[in-house]
Amino acid sequence: MSNAPLMPKATAVWLVENTSLTFDQIADFCKLHPLEVKGIADGEVAAGIKGHDPITSGQLTREEIAKAEKNPNHRLSLAVSKVRLPEVKKQRGPRYTPLSRRQDRPNAILWLVRNHPELKDAQIMRLVGTTKTTLQAIRERTHWNSAQLSPLDPVTLALCSQIDLDMEVNRANKDKPQTQSDPGQTLVSAEITTAPKAPATQEEVFGSAAAPRKPAEDPIDVASVFAKLKDLKVQE
Repeated sequence: MSNAPLMPKATAVWLVENTSLTFDQIADFCKLHPLEVKGIADGEVAAGIKGHDPITSGQLTREEIAKAEKNPNHRLSLAVSKVRLPEVKKQRGPRYTPLSRRQDRPNAILWLVRNHPELKDAQIMRLVGTTKTTLQAIRERTHWNSAQLSPLDPVTLALCSQIDLDMEVNRANKDKPQTQSDPGQTLVSAEITTAPKAPATQEEVFGSAAAPRKPAEDPIDVASVFAKLKDLKVQE
């Protein structure tokens, strides 16, 4: 119902009672069916509705109504408001969980506590729409049904989307201080993984060439050595 006045039926009641506009003109302005406007004039429709003055509320001017009364083909148009209302920001409240899924929330909380200990309480409350009291009871194992709880993925339970879960986990990892002992996992840049590899050399394929062996020395003849020693003794 774009460009419709506030309280269309109440405005139609006032126009029927206080102007000589045609049913078609009133129906076009109030976004109603002409037969519905005729029913208002006959008292069959909107019998208990009090008329709303569109002039007082600034939605119509007397000049616009007078022009339409003189010309049945003239269509009424809403008056431009001189007061600019500030845009109402929607406050983000807790996530709504269907009744059929509310009994699964403790299982989802237990899954998040075990598999993603880096998540803060506020993040878990946003994901599954729970309260801090319930979350604290599950963390401390003081929940009334702790013995029967089993960890279940909240995405599988349709309590949150995978995109929301990944976003909260990434946000928690960014806020978590990294130490030297736990630097965290890092991905290799795309420039390294997509760089063309150089062709393998012959040494990388077949191995380095073996060094040439030295020629083996002639074995020592022990008998000839002793024979020479005996000759030396005889000469003495």
